[in-house]
Amino acid sequence: MKRSRFTQEQIIGVLKEHQAGATAADLCRKHGISDATFYTWRSKYGGMEVSDARKLKGLEEENAKLKRLLAESMQDVSTLREMLAKNF
Repeated sequence: MKRSRFTQEQIIGVLKEHQAGATAADLCRKHGISDATFYTWRSKYGGMEVSDARKLKGLEEENAKLKRLLAESMQDVSTLREMLAKNF
């Protein structure tokens, strides 16, 4: 996955500038981002504080880890079933 040039704290800072009254076009020009990026950030991080964003990142990492564990265990079960089917 591609790493962002901006940290979550910086993204939330840009969104707070927008809430304070700056236009989206001015912010995009100032920070060197596209309109699409700005609106994606707003949909994902809109209304969040920095602490909320950190919690979200931690939960996303935990979720990815659990998905990997589930995939590995399902693969193990599938392998065991194939081995049992060959023996009988």
